[in-house]
Amino acid sequence: MKDPKAPIGVFDSGVGGLTVLKALRRLLPREEFLYFGDTARVPYGGKPLVMVRRFAWEIAGFLLRQGVKAIVVACNTASSAALPDLAQDLSVPVFGVLEPVAKEARAFQKVGLIGTQATVESGAYARLLPLAWARACPLFVPLVEEGLWDDPVALLVARHYLEDAPKDLEALILGCTHYPFLKKTLEKALPGVRLLDSAEATAKEVAQGLRREGLLNPAGRGQVIHLVTGDPEAYRALAERLGERVEEVHRVSLEEL
Repeated sequence: MKDPKAPIGVFDSGVGGLTVLKALRRLLPREEFLYFGDTARVPYGGKPLVMVRRFAWEIAGFLLRQGVKAIVVACNTASSAALPDLAQDLSVPVFGVLEPVAKEARAFQKVGLIGTQATVESGAYARLLPLAWARACPLFVPLVEEGLWDDPVALLVARHYLEDAPKDLEALILGCTHYPFLKKTLEKALPGVRLLDSAEATAKEVAQGLRREGLLNPAGRGQVIHLVTGDPEAYRALAERLGERVEEVHRVSLEEL
């Protein structure tokens, strides 16, 4: 029997998954979290899916050894590469970011997708719902990590990427966990189009799943321990630039995975 007081493991290639962590903490304030950022091997978006799949299995195995009660794959590329196999084969509940937001998207007739090259080319979203349009946007992640999500240059890049989007597009899936930082910019580039954020949808799915499994923590303090494969202080600085206060961060060597 899994311990409801055990932490939830959340992982991403770097800091993008912090948007999912923030949504989880807001909805589940009593849960404890281990957030794993694979910052030594970031970004995942341009890497072959077979390689990302291996990374995801390594990280999931590491988190299981830390005693987590559930795992959230807070990365669209890793979700595209490693789910549903992770969910089928691991001994704890596993949640990705694709299916929750795809469920919301089915309420619209004309849906588009923006994401990393790997996520778009994997066809993972297209297998979940019909897409009217999809575009890889590789410059969005570095723009966010440089703190330029509201900068005029971000709007220029967004308009470039979105110039061929259908005029009658109703909704746009933000298919990368970095992209919620760009919401205001994307709203200017695509006025009137509903932006679908996987972070909020995933948090709701996790809350429902833990409740169904009887795994909600009745008395946790909401602690987060951050684990990274790269430099901890560089990660702390970047996370705090993105609005996440990092109280405890530890380095995990790739040999430990």
